[in-house]
Amino acid sequence: MDGDAGSQTGDGKANRIVESRWKNGLEWPAVIWIGFLHLGALAAPFYFTWVGLAVFVVMSWITGSLGICIGFHRLLTHSSFETYRPIRWMLALCGTLAGEGPPIMWISVHRKHHRFSDQENDPHAPRDGAWWSHMNWMFPRYGKQHWAQLYRQYAPDLMKDRSLRFLDRSFLWLHLGLAIAMFCTGWLIWDVRTGISLVAWGMFLRLVYMLHVTWAVNSASHMWGYRNYVTRDDSRNLWWVGLLAFGEGWHNNHHAFPRVARHGHRWWELDMSYMTVVLMKYVGLAWNLVPIPTTIDSSVTEHELVLDNAQSEAQRISA
Repeated sequence: MDGDAGSQTGDGKANRIVESRWKNGLEWPAVIWIGFLHLGALAAPFYFTWVGLAVFVVMSWITGSLGICIGFHRLLTHSSFETYRPIRWMLALCGTLAGEGPPIMWISVHRKHHRFSDQENDPHAPRDGAWWSHMNWMFPRYGKQHWAQLYRQYAPDLMKDRSLRFLDRSFLWLHLGLAIAMFCTGWLIWDVRTGISLVAWGMFLRLVYMLHVTWAVNSASHMWGYRNYVTRDDSRNLWWVGLLAFGEGWHNNHHAFPRVARHGHRWWELDMSYMTVVLMKYVGLAWNLVPIPTTIDSSVTEHELVLDNAQSEAQRISA
């Protein structure tokens, strides 16, 4: 009976916390952006072309693997490797064009996620509901002060980078420019229908695909799968997310060692993004890849790793 009462009390507290997040209403820019993308994606079946499908595949890899997985996540969030500043900026640009939000916002939220993973202050913990962790966490309105504080606390290093601040401000304009470029390319080389196809497949459907694949890392990979390591959160390795998300679905491995460049730790855990980083190293575009440690120092928590990463990154940029 006492256990049941405790469980009910805990559930009630969790429900109150989730409900309090909606007290200021909806974040309408996020609601409109995500709704607009999903509506646009409905046109894709009616404007199928092979060139549209090819653009979908190529741009998914460029913005998803190069941009989100390698640029936003492993490089800018965790400093899993080093590269030249122009390459760093190009990877950040690719990630910005994945439609998942401005770079500093994305990285701030992710660093906070690592600090409070599956705890009360986690921005998208499945313990607050599967749909909350998948996408609903983006819709409550928190206000400008919330985001300003988040930037100051979790991305002081990135706020010093003018190129990233530019990408943050230009998020919508960059997507509009890319859509216009795709339409004009299809129209001028083929015809108007192909131009519409490139926008429907290369922009709308691709962005919806990338959003849900990335969101699945936050939701599905904290609910289902297996664990190679004991961590303080619910992170799991989920094979289908690992494949669709270019290696990001080996999430328990990543939460065990957040700064490690390689997310697939067993031979069958395919990590396409890590393969690309290795190729970059081979041609001289990446160095100082953080390896899988041979021993685990239990005194170093994920929280400390995230904060150490932010401090070292800030020092590197300021140098």
